[in-house]
Amino acid sequence: MSIYDIEVQTITGETKSLSAYRGQVLLIVNTASACGLTPHYQGLQALYEQYGDQGFTVLGFPCNQFAGQEPGTDEEIKQFCELNYNVTFPLFHKIDVKGENAHPLYTYLLANTPEPYRTGDIEWNFVKFLVDAEGNIIKQYSARTEPAAIVPDIEALLA
Repeated sequence: MSIYDIEVQTITGETKSLSAYRGQVLLIVNTASACGLTPHYQGLQALYEQYGDQGFTVLGFPCNQFAGQEPGTDEEIKQFCELNYNVTFPLFHKIDVKGENAHPLYTYLLANTPEPYRTGDIEWNFVKFLVDAEGNIIKQYSARTEPAAIVPDIEALLA
């Protein structure tokens, strides 16, 4: 199995295979609209704008598992992100990222992140996973890692 075998649902309700992103460097992030880290949306959008035309994409997966900080519907989340952070990178249907109902994508990410970057857990909103253009998980970053701090790793994969 590879990351490209996983199907997800877009924030507008369409089923999409991650194989659509084959050949792109990905930053996969569990997001929330009412979190102290919500301003990370701004940094994520900046990365997408800066590197999007070079084969880089941010994929945002809203999650309400951490202190109920993403209570809205998919439509409310989409509107919030567009109005407050001008988000244009792909957003997906709200999912669980840990526990018995964790989405298969997050089960895969946690199981396949290499050492020493594997934590085995999603500790909060805005945990970030960097995936290379061949679908290999390169690193897991903590929730508090600012998007700008990931630039050197993104640039290395795009070089």
